Amino acid sequence: MKAVDVRAMTLDQIDDEVLKLKKEQFNLRFQRATGQLENTSRVRVIRRDVARLKTIAAQKRAGSMPDIAPKAEAKPKVAKPKADKPKSDKPKSKKPQSAKSRKAGAKKTAAKKSK
Repeated sequence: MKAVDVRAMTLDQIDDEVLKLKKEQFNLRFQRATGQLENTSRVRVIRRDVARLKTIAAQKRAGSMPDIAPKAEAKPKVAKPKADKPKSDKPKSKKPQSAKSRKAGAKKTAAKKSK
């Protein structure tokens, strides 16, 4: 359920919808407990719809809801060209080595020196 659709409803309609969704949530809970629930994602959708309905109903009751006005058309986004960064002459710093790899490297260099 979209928030735009809910905002178009009256408070009575919202309350009726919340009641209907609560009943469905109750039935889904029983289906899950008995192992009969096939669409487990429906539980999440119902829970979020109830929260959305209650939030908008509270906003309407508080009177903080602006009148619904049609949205202005969205302007298409234009990709901005990225600025070319000058490449630095410095080599990238190396990742710190672990103690184990430092020991292995030291053994290899010691073997090379002894030859």
